[in-house]
Amino acid sequence: MKALLRIHGCVQGVCYRVWAMEEAQRRGLKGWVRNRQDGTVEALLAGAKDNVTDMIASCRLGPSAANVMEIEVKIVDVEIGEAFETRPSV
Repeated sequence: MKALLRIHGCVQGVCYRVWAMEEAQRRGLKGWVRNRQDGTVEALLAGAKDNVTDMIASCRLGPSAANVMEIEVKIVDVEIGEAFETRPSV
């Protein structure tokens, strides 16, 4: 399963990307996470459906300093690399 997330709220400057990378790696997911100039965080998650679903649920909470207001989720069919990485902001 591959899901593209757009996470809204207080999610930049609170180590959300570092947290997301650690959580994704712990679940064996591939993909990436990055900040967007509009203040959101975007993540592409790929892996077993249960692991992706569990990660999406965790992203609704995020790290302790985050305040997630909304998550947009789109199921996508895109190429994925071999690991989970942090990408430059866009």
